[in-house]
Amino acid sequence: MANVTLKVEGMSCGHCVSAVEKAVTGAGASGSVDLAAGKVTVQYDEKKVSLDAIKGAIEEQGYDVV
Repeated sequence: MANVTLKVEGMSCGHCVSAVEKAVTGAGASGSVDLAAGKVTVQYDEKKVSLDAIKGAIEEQGYDVV
């Protein structure tokens, strides 16, 4: 299992938190969003999902992973 913290721009409310967490889960990982810091901590199995796929899922929701 790998752990990574990603900076995500564009989150401003509870709906944003939910959208990002659903995107991470939908990509096959688990995550926890810190709205105040603008970050999401992601845990994932590198054999099952790539970090690029997780970033892409977040970006598809309209947020920028930097």
